[in-house]
Amino acid sequence: MMEKKNLLTYEGLQKLETELHDLKVVKRKEVAQKIKEAREQGDLSENAEYDAAKDEQRDIEARIEEIEKILKNAEVVVEDEVDLDKISVGCRVKIYDCEFEEELEYKIVGSTEANSLQGKISNESPVGKALIGAKAGDMVKIETQAGVMEYKVLEIQRSN
Repeated sequence: MMEKKNLLTYEGLQKLETELHDLKVVKRKEVAQKIKEAREQGDLSENAEYDAAKDEQRDIEARIEEIEKILKNAEVVVEDEVDLDKISVGCRVKIYDCEFEEELEYKIVGSTEANSLQGKISNESPVGKALIGAKAGDMVKIETQAGVMEYKVLEIQRSN
């Protein structure tokens, strides 16, 4: 079975590479030092610092593995080459929410970069899926758990 491609913007790729470097170079050393210091305290069976450091080490290694897996299957979207005729990953979109009568602005990103608090929605989310391929002026209906939402695509822009 082919592994799913992880769509990333260049910014998202850089963030992951920076985090990976920090985990490997800085965090691994820090946690190794904590483990060493905790070992020097003697009895490991009732050593909370040792247990906490080992837990932290496990979490760091799991995150390193997760990032490496994402990067291994990464497909970077070149935002300068995004076609602005229709919505796709890597573009910024302004839409009008017909029910709440308000304008919303989102950046369409791959699922690993999604962060609704920063206005970044995944191409795999219900809203992202419905918007992909739509053109300025299109009406888009989205079935959600809260009912049917209707948006009008106002504008498609480069995200940078």
